[in-house]
Amino acid sequence: MTKKFLTFSLTLCCTCLLSLTAVRAQDVTPDPDDEALPDPGQDIPRERRAQTGFKFLSVSPDARAAGMGDAYSAMKVGSTAMFYNPATMAYLDRKFHLATGQVKWIADVTYNMGSVGLRTNWGVFGLSIVAVDYGDFERTIRADNDQGFLDVGTYSPSAWVIGLGYARAITDRFSVGGNIRIAKQSLGNVPVGVEGTAPVTKKFDERSTIVDFGVLYWTGFKSLTLALNTRNFSQENKYSEESFELPLTFRMGLAMDLIDFTSLDKKAHSMILSLDTERPRDFSEQIKIGIDYTIMQMLSLRAGYAMPTDEQGISLGVGLGRDLGGVDLRVDYAYTDFGVFDSVNRLTLQAGF
Repeated sequence: MTKKFLTFSLTLCCTCLLSLTAVRAQDVTPDPDDEALPDPGQDIPRERRAQTGFKFLSVSPDARAAGMGDAYSAMKVGSTAMFYNPATMAYLDRKFHLATGQVKWIADVTYNMGSVGLRTNWGVFGLSIVAVDYGDFERTIRADNDQGFLDVGTYSPSAWVIGLGYARAITDRFSVGGNIRIAKQSLGNVPVGVEGTAPVTKKFDERSTIVDFGVLYWTGFKSLTLALNTRNFSQENKYSEESFELPLTFRMGLAMDLIDFTSLDKKAHSMILSLDTERPRDFSEQIKIGIDYTIMQMLSLRAGYAMPTDEQGISLGVGLGRDLGGVDLRVDYAYTDFGVFDSVNRLTLQAGF
């Protein structure tokens, strides 16, 4: 019992230390000559906001998670756990799990995702991928003509991330998990000048190695689970002359089936309440809350909300699932309101064998 407790404590400490390092890294000392400060001689820390790159890593790709407002850190799920807290993948209830889906994001940006998980005697191994289609953009360069620019066709930025995940249940109450991912973002061939009448282009690509880590702990009080996880831990990157950091986040979460407090049959009813607190690198802390009600293990109705946000509003979701004996099939849909922007729609298909 002592060995298990020490393992649990050490893991929590490592996660917290990584996260605290990132949080402290946000505080920078301003230039003492900055005239915007009330007292130029005073050492006043300030936080950098909206300065991270590879923001596509922050988009939630799974419809079930999005329907719950992304309050998903302490939820025991399949291979899609690699997009949230990889430790929860340790309790995969099937030998093999497959998920695929699409996100219709703001401004006609499309995210395509896929994940697979395989349960073995040594733990659960997984593979995940997300590819982003930004569409086509008009490409122009400055020119001495009536318009002031020259049209040189179109270009298509892109981004993708692929990762290997692993999770293991140390005990029936405690699990650990992690991902190693490779992410790449390409801005395409960008015109940087003209030689004669031909445009001169330069390719802007950036690649990064990312580490995610998480833990999940069942408290023993009914179905209450607690979770900690750190995502997008990476070295600083650089586009041309400007360096940037990835959208590192630290989350703490809890989840519980509220049917535990009733006399209802848990095989016929499930009402999971989930709550996450998130500390991102590039904006203020958020609280995310979600609920998932499932009847007869077939129909699921979901709702979620995150606060504070600028434009993101309520999220709603629905899911249909059926256990066919050898195959467990599920389809999930989620709608998220984004105020003055387009609403976001997600669709995910899952199968367990």
